[in-house]
Amino acid sequence: MQPQYYIGIMSGTSMDGADAVLIQMQGKQWQRAVAHSFLPYSDGLRQKLLALQDIGENELHRSNILAQTLSRLYAQTVQQLLTEQNLSAKDIAAIGCHGQTIRHAPEHGYSIQLVNLPLLAELTGIFTVGDFRSRDLACNGQGAPLVPAFHEALFQDANETRAVLNIGGISNISILPPDSPSFGFDTGPGNMLMDAWIQHIWRQPYDKNGEKAAQGKVLPDLLASLLDHPYFSRPYPKSTGRELFSLSWLQGRLEGNEKPEDVIRTLVFYTAQTIFDATKQAAPAHHLYICGGGIRNPVLMQDLETLFSPDTKLHSTAKLHLDPQWVEAAAFAWLAACWCNQVPSNPHHATGAHSHRILGSGHYGN
Repeated sequence: MQPQYYIGIMSGTSMDGADAVLIQMQGKQWQRAVAHSFLPYSDGLRQKLLALQDIGENELHRSNILAQTLSRLYAQTVQQLLTEQNLSAKDIAAIGCHGQTIRHAPEHGYSIQLVNLPLLAELTGIFTVGDFRSRDLACNGQGAPLVPAFHEALFQDANETRAVLNIGGISNISILPPDSPSFGFDTGPGNMLMDAWIQHIWRQPYDKNGEKAAQGKVLPDLLASLLDHPYFSRPYPKSTGRELFSLSWLQGRLEGNEKPEDVIRTLVFYTAQTIFDATKQAAPAHHLYICGGGIRNPVLMQDLETLFSPDTKLHSTAKLHLDPQWVEAAAFAWLAACWCNQVPSNPHHATGAHSHRILGSGHYGN
């Protein structure tokens, strides 16, 4: 059997842009991640997407226009990747596209990811798979997180329990025991609240290298108020998003006289603490492998090192041969390969779905 190429496209809760990762499979078997490409969101696009987090006028029209805009950006990201790798559309078996989450409401049986899949297939000329969450939701699952099955396929070890932590806008953990089903859940905010505060105060997209946080101190009363959120006491499987952890929610817990640097420092430690609490509750793991944008924040990584030491050693997923910035987009390429090979891919022990299901729906290219 000849190796096949798949492309995964991911735009996460941080809403910073579109990642595309090219992977190589041989039938159902993962071989390697080949290359990565990224196109950023404009400030205007990000603001329009953020506006859809709240009830507003003419939402249906705005959502559909933005879905087309996003799909054109995704197509450009795919073309950029193909050009850089000297490949053409006919070399790609399928695209797996997550889309941009704007509402996640599993308690109501839906999760909305903006993308126009037929348009993306038409623009790229490549068979396109998307809408990965709906089938899991229909099977009484949370529809999230979807990555534990991918983490299991790539990272599970026969001799030890491993944990894989993705710090995107939301943080999620996958627990990979050697002799029982893997599971996982959203631990709470990742970069999302930190980014929202940085954007609100300093008009910057994120706290580069943790520079603002390094100038502040943790505020114990604010930290205690944030940790009091009922999400953390809920049993897993569970998932969350901006609906629960928004800038307005944060502002409602501020006295109003806090130094901005102290707020961002507290938010960094808050993310670390909630990750630590959730991981220790889920299962003891001697090795925690980290991916996602949060790995680039040295203040956050130092907080995690302090909390987890000495029982758990922290590593980048690069130690397991996958760049930490590539993991999530690679997961959706893998999910597309699962769809094409008719392999069930929902991590139902993570989402709470009744059983395994083949995730996604497919659209032929031109």
